Amino acid sequence: MGWALRSAGAADMETIVELRAVVMRPDLERLGRFDPHRVRQRFRDAFRPEQTSVIESDGAFVGCVALRPTDSAHWLEHFFLDPRVQGRGIGSAVLGTLLRRTDAEGATVRLNVLQGSEARRLYARHGFTVESEDPVDVFMVRAPGARAA
Repeated sequence: MGWALRSAGAADMETIVELRAVVMRPDLERLGRFDPHRVRQRFRDAFRPEQTSVIESDGAFVGCVALRPTDSAHWLEHFFLDPRVQGRGIGSAVLGTLLRRTDAEGATVRLNVLQGSEARRLYARHGFTVESEDPVDVFMVRAPGARAA
């Protein structure tokens, strides 16, 4: 299945908001934290089109991902794939592409994932390790060039 990244624009926000609600709902419900308004509003409040890429497959929207630079690292955020395309290698391919870019910059990458999320396995396969965790989130980090353990 082919895919491409393109820069996000303001017009993409509501499409991404709805995908976020769909993708995060099972994990948030399992954790007793799903609120249909909050799951959407948190993205609206954090959306920075200049840091976000839209993932397309065969010209259609299938997801998004953001890399937010800070002084000490890049934060991988808002990585959502339509459930209909999950498990087909797109997420791994997109993540690999982004990590090659951050490796070339010598940048550390950080992220957080919900406790019990299937995405944690994807991140571990790409060299992320657990830095800390709490009852809701697992914070992971990847040094430049890191490989899976």
